[in-house]
Amino acid sequence: METIKTEVMTNDAKHLGAEAMTEEQDLPAGRFSSWLRRIRSAQVTENGADVPCGECNACCRSYYFIPIRPEETEALTRIPRELLVAAPGLPAGHVVLGYDEQGRCPMLIDNQCSIYEHRPLTCRSYDCRIFPAAGVAAGDEGKAPIAQRIRRWKFSYPTPRDRNQHTAVEAATRFLRERAECFPAGVIPSDSTQLAILAIKVYGVFLKRTNEPGKTGRVSPDREVAEAVREANEKFEARRDRLKVQPTQLNHTKQPAT
Repeated sequence: METIKTEVMTNDAKHLGAEAMTEEQDLPAGRFSSWLRRIRSAQVTENGADVPCGECNACCRSYYFIPIRPEETEALTRIPRELLVAAPGLPAGHVVLGYDEQGRCPMLIDNQCSIYEHRPLTCRSYDCRIFPAAGVAAGDEGKAPIAQRIRRWKFSYPTPRDRNQHTAVEAATRFLRERAECFPAGVIPSDSTQLAILAIKVYGVFLKRTNEPGKTGRVSPDREVAEAVREANEKFEARRDRLKVQPTQLNHTKQPAT
């Protein structure tokens, strides 16, 4: 009887060990330059990000508020009205979907999104690879499920361009954090998700600096770099605004962001 009990315990331990090992196995995040091009394009076109989630639903369990625009009728008609609240600081019609006491999205039922095909744009655009790309944590302890996923993502760098672009995104993040005083109050996001997205939008400023031969560190005055960042962000947003004004061009726009 003791032998059987020991064998069962051993098998359980092996099973738990295999699960732990599986949880910590690296996940291929893709070639960095290819991923960066796609995520920037997704930010411009708002067509959603292509993320290999598999069975993961960590973002649905990490205390995220989900903003929803009034034109997102496919999502709004499928979410009970009592789960939505007016989005602070935004025009009427903009709402926010909250989470339950465990940090879970109320539309997550039986560990699956019950409105997946009609989920909000925020959900369709979410790609947790932005955090390892920018070198930032997802947030506080409430983001533990997504933090575990983030640790597993590993980008590949088959060419110097891939590595240089990643270095530039990380440099952009550091500058935005460490030189926030160079920008008007409120311009630099305190939210880690928005900070990572901003770094991805303006990374080109730091790519140019990184690639200049014989130059390291801060080669331009901080204010000058901050102005270049502002201009890069304005150009990026202008591209998105043009597509909003001319939505019929969306299906014909094949040029990815670079």
